[in-house]
Amino acid sequence: MSEVRIAAELRNEFGKGAARKIRRANKVPAVLYGHGTEPKHLTLPGHELLLALRTPNVLIRLQGEGVDEIALPKGVQRDPIKGFLEHVDLLLVKRGEKVTVEIPVTVVGDPIGSAIVEQPLNTISVEAEATHIPTGVEVDVNGQDAGYTVHASDLKLPSGTTLAGDPEALVLHVIAAPTAGLPGEGEAAEGESAEAAE
Repeated sequence: MSEVRIAAELRNEFGKGAARKIRRANKVPAVLYGHGTEPKHLTLPGHELLLALRTPNVLIRLQGEGVDEIALPKGVQRDPIKGFLEHVDLLLVKRGEKVTVEIPVTVVGDPIGSAIVEQPLNTISVEAEATHIPTGVEVDVNGQDAGYTVHASDLKLPSGTTLAGDPEALVLHVIAAPTAGLPGEGEAAEGESAEAAE
């Protein structure tokens, strides 16, 4: 996974007033923590950060005066109405270190006939090297029939990535398409109404 470089400034003003001032300048207050170090309070450029966060589990290279670190976004607060970034929590990571993240599960292909795919899990929890986090995992259901199931342990994860969640968790299953009603139900109803009319 490629790194996104973002200019970071250390900040020493805290509280709601200071945060509002930062946001008015189209910047975002952030906190960098991890590895038992003292949290670093940062100011990051809003637009660049917004673009970076479009990529799940993006690796951010924070660079600036007194800052040169690699981090993963762990908590993003957005304004519920306008959607702009209000605050971001960043987890400090080191090269070679294993981290636990959620990655998306994508279904490809089509099952047989009118069978449909039901997918209870859209993401799974995995452990991967911080600088090699997979973008996701695919499940091919092409040609599968009703009754086909995939559990977390069945997923083909990229090399160096291991499952961190429940291996028995149901990711998806192929089921028969629901019908409008059981065969013959409509005919019986029509027959009954005809008898009632007599």
